[in-house]
Amino acid sequence: MMQRYIKECRTYMPLRKKEKMATMIGMIFFILFIAGLVLGIYFLGFAGIFELLGVQYHSIWSLFVFAVCFFMAGFIIELFSKPIFERSTRNVSGKIKLVFIQICFESVSNWLVLFTVDEFMQKINLSSKTELLIALFVSVFEIILENNNDDDGNKKNPI
Repeated sequence: MMQRYIKECRTYMPLRKKEKMATMIGMIFFILFIAGLVLGIYFLGFAGIFELLGVQYHSIWSLFVFAVCFFMAGFIIELFSKPIFERSTRNVSGKIKLVFIQICFESVSNWLVLFTVDEFMQKINLSSKTELLIALFVSVFEIILENNNDDDGNKKNPI
């Protein structure tokens, strides 16, 4: 009886090649959709910030390249800045101190990314004051949107 059940399960369980391929293509499109959504938010955010601050750029394409480069470089810098922040604030008490330190860390890392991307791109020129304002704005925005709870239900960031 048990062997017959195992045989029946084996005949129904494996996916056919077409179903596997459709699953893989679906997953790839989903990942591309999410990445496009995140990059679109960065693109529209930079377009809005640049419009408010009066930053001139040559074309929409240069703004898109700027947003993509900022996103990729920011990801790399964040791999290093987050652990440094967590290690350096492990014994800090006081919510206001923690918020101030977190904003400082995020602002410095975002400014570093902005400065680097701005130096490599010829079609967008940002002044130092504009870079600092954008870095501060982006860092506060990222802190607000960050998830406040980690897996244990403990507070992860102070805001």
